[in-house]
Amino acid sequence: MLRFVVRRVVGAVAVLFAISVLVFLIFNVVPATNPAQRIAGKNANPQLIENVEKEWGFDKSLPEQYWTQMKLIFTGQVTSYSQAHINIDQRILEGIPATASLCIGAAIIWLSLGILFGYLSAIRAGGLTDRALTVLALVGISMPVFWLASILLYYFTYKIELFPSNGYEPLSHPGRWFSHLILPWITLAVLFVGFYSRVLRSSMLDVMNEDYVRTARAKGLSNRRVMVRHVLRNSLIPIITLFGLDFGAVIGGGAIVTEYLFNIEGVGLFTAEALKQQDFPSIMAVAMFGAFFIVLFNTLVDFAYAYLDPRIRLGTSAA
Repeated sequence: MLRFVVRRVVGAVAVLFAISVLVFLIFNVVPATNPAQRIAGKNANPQLIENVEKEWGFDKSLPEQYWTQMKLIFTGQVTSYSQAHINIDQRILEGIPATASLCIGAAIIWLSLGILFGYLSAIRAGGLTDRALTVLALVGISMPVFWLASILLYYFTYKIELFPSNGYEPLSHPGRWFSHLILPWITLAVLFVGFYSRVLRSSMLDVMNEDYVRTARAKGLSNRRVMVRHVLRNSLIPIITLFGLDFGAVIGGGAIVTEYLFNIEGVGLFTAEALKQQDFPSIMAVAMFGAFFIVLFNTLVDFAYAYLDPRIRLGTSAA
C-alpha cells in the first residue's frame, strides 16, 4: 500500500507541474501582446508596466520567467493591479472558508440524496417509485443554476422572507451561517443529485446479476442485507469516482456561478470579479488553486479505490 501511495503522490506532483507550465504558457507566451501590459491593466502608465516587467521577470528567459512567476504565486507575493493592489493569495485564503462551507454542505446533500434515490430506484426498478425518481432526476439535471437560484430567491427570500437574500456568515454564528447557505446548497446540489441517483441505480442493477449476489441469496441472507452489504457497497465505486472529481472541480471553481448569484464572498466570487476586470494575476492564481484541488481529490479517489478493492493496489505494485 505504501508503494501505491508514493506512486500516486509522485504522479499528482507531476500533473501539477505540467498544469503550472501550461498555465504559464497560456497566459504569458501564447497571446501576441505584451504580457506586462496585460498584467498591469488597460490604463497602466509606462512606469507601472516597466515595474511589472521586472517584478514578473519578463526581461529574462522563459525558464526564469516561469520560476519567478511560480515563486510569486506560491510564496504569497503576487498582487492585483486591477483591484487596488490587493494580495491575491491572501484574498484566496480569506475566501476559502465561504467556498468550503458552500461546497461541503452541497456535497453532503447531493451525495446523501443521490445514494438514497439511487437505492430506492434500484430496489423498485420499473415501479412507480422508480419512475417518479427518474422524472425528478431529469428535472434536476435540466435546471440551469441561475434559473433555480432566481426561483429560490424569489419565493423563499423576497416573497415569504424565510431566508436571507445573500452574503455569508462565519461558522461562529451557526444559525445565521446555516440560514445564509441553505438556498445556495440546494442550488448547487440539485444537478448532482439527479445524476448520482441514475449512476447508482444503473450500477446496482448490474451488480444484482453477479454470481456472488446470487450466492448470498442462496445462503438465506435477508433481501435487505444482500442489497445493503453486497449490492450497494460494491456499487459505490463509480459514485466515489464521480464524487472525487466533482467535489474537486466544484471547490476549485465550479461554484463560481452560485457564489456570484448569492453574493457569497468566497473564491468563486473573487474569480468572477477577476474575470470581469480581466485581472490576469488573479486568474492565474485561481487557476492554480483550482488545479490543486482537482488533482488532490482525484488522488484521494485513487486511495479510496485501493482501500475498497485491494486488487488495484496489488496490481499497481506488481507493475
